[in-house]
Amino acid sequence: MTAGNPINPAAIAKTFSSRAAKTETAQPSSQRMTGSQAIVRSLEELGVTDIFGLPGGAILPTYDPLFDSEQLNHILVRHEQGAGHAAEGYAVASGKVGVAIATSGPGATNLLTAIADANMDSVPIVCITGQVSSKVIGTDAFQEADIVGMTMPITKHSFMVRDPQEIPRCLATAFRIAATGRPGPVLVDITKDAQQGMMDFYWPPTTEVRGYNPVTRGHSKQVREAAKLITEAQRPVLYVGGGMVRADASEELMKLARLINAPVVTTLTARGAFPDSDPQNLGMPGMHGTVPAVIAMQKSDLLIALGARFDDRVTGVVDEFAPGAKVIHVDVDPAEISKIRIADVPIVGDLRYVLPELTSIITEEFAAALPDLSNWWALVNRFKETFPLGYTKTEDGLGSPEYVIEKLSEISGPDAYYVTGVGQHQMWSAQFIQNEKPRHFINSAGLGTMGFSVPAAMGVKVAFPEATVWAIDGDGCFQMTNQELATCAQNNIPIKVAVINNSSLGMVRQWQNLFYDGRYSNTHLKTGMGTERIPDFVKLAEAYGCVGLRCESDDDVETTIRQALEINDRPVVVDFNVSPDALVWPMVPAGVSNDQIQIAKDISPSWDDEETA
Repeated sequence: MTAGNPINPAAIAKTFSSRAAKTETAQPSSQRMTGSQAIVRSLEELGVTDIFGLPGGAILPTYDPLFDSEQLNHILVRHEQGAGHAAEGYAVASGKVGVAIATSGPGATNLLTAIADANMDSVPIVCITGQVSSKVIGTDAFQEADIVGMTMPITKHSFMVRDPQEIPRCLATAFRIAATGRPGPVLVDITKDAQQGMMDFYWPPTTEVRGYNPVTRGHSKQVREAAKLITEAQRPVLYVGGGMVRADASEELMKLARLINAPVVTTLTARGAFPDSDPQNLGMPGMHGTVPAVIAMQKSDLLIALGARFDDRVTGVVDEFAPGAKVIHVDVDPAEISKIRIADVPIVGDLRYVLPELTSIITEEFAAALPDLSNWWALVNRFKETFPLGYTKTEDGLGSPEYVIEKLSEISGPDAYYVTGVGQHQMWSAQFIQNEKPRHFINSAGLGTMGFSVPAAMGVKVAFPEATVWAIDGDGCFQMTNQELATCAQNNIPIKVAVINNSSLGMVRQWQNLFYDGRYSNTHLKTGMGTERIPDFVKLAEAYGCVGLRCESDDDVETTIRQALEINDRPVVVDFNVSPDALVWPMVPAGVSNDQIQIAKDISPSWDDEETA
């Protein structure tokens, strides 16, 4: 296992273009090999060190030369979805392009969920799939599936390779597309005869793609207009999305935030892009965001949206979202700008380049015109003091999930990586983990994929083997992909799994509690209460070669976490039994304005509208 170094998208594009130019003049000598050998060699030339996959008939020719590679560390997963999510976790944590490999038919279709997940959250992965031989495509051959057609709506690009000579070019281009512009997944489907056929290998190939020219520099006139708008705002808010993390622009964000002294909110995929401990950070906005973050956005007169896409979980009813605010929208993907909310100042560009230019223009031309925001901060600080994040223990005497996560963060610290599943535990983690660094809080946001946590945490641990990596999962999510614990145990990938076990599909149960009169239809899982546990997670962990621990009281939480942290020679699973009655608050019910945020059932915070006028 090797630690990854972040890929600079601009650098990778420059590298490929310069190599292509050299190819045209130098014409490097070629080497005769099979298409499968070319796949392995191309991955080595691209700097890949770790691959997650599972072999099968159509990809088998490639697994033979892979066996001899000294550079490529292949992790044999137990399910192809696990390979895809592991590649995602690896990519988000390290900044490198993650790689997953699978066979045709069901092997390829098992990757679909991870590919769709990566597409929604802008995660750079390349998925390589085997395909049946060219001569039988279209005949419903054994394990044939049109994976290129299936993935077209959920990838940046999908390649079908029938000619072995095209393998280096397609793989190099796939990496370039995945890593540049708005990152995302790329599929390379390679027929079996292309893998077995002979070709002349040379490197580097050209990676030019007609029509694909991502914009990195923002238009200077628009950047200047944004600077001017900032000087006119009395209640600005920096609305920071996951694009900030993908762009590795946290330092540039800090400089801008300090300069204009605006409050900062960080979305679910941006947690850690701006330190939670910083007094300018109001926390996460949206459906389960903090009251100060939600109210500040609603009362703002300027939203500076940076790498954010105005997701419905953030905006609530769009027409009533931040109704008095003008919008500066900066995004590397032009399709996102004004898609949901019309931008007064649209800027297409990479945040690593746009933010320094914006900061420079404000400093050099508009510094004297920056407004005094003391009144705005007085109001915002009143929100923070009046509506801090907190929780009330349930009356059934069972454990408090919020307390578990709070202690997990406190004891493990900001250098640890926290990878969550989807549901209540995900929201509590976003609220109560103290996020200080980018790329350390990883989850499935846009697609909301249950089962993401364990394999994604595995990918993070492969990228950073010396780091503490926690998979924070629910008992529902955990049962979808826990087979990857066998992968972790056999490959010396000692992740730690905290199962927030409320014996139910918690978030669904919460909605049934609030909106369906407590009619808990098909949400009880029977995993954490009484003597009959189906399954018993401690026994399950031990069966997979892991250490299994159980914690049934808040009094034992700290001791149990410390015990788990002391075990580093194999994976650890901690079954935290918590109350099924614990609900995630605050909450903006679906289909209503953010003004109707609730801090408990049917209880909304009140504030003096005259003070915010």
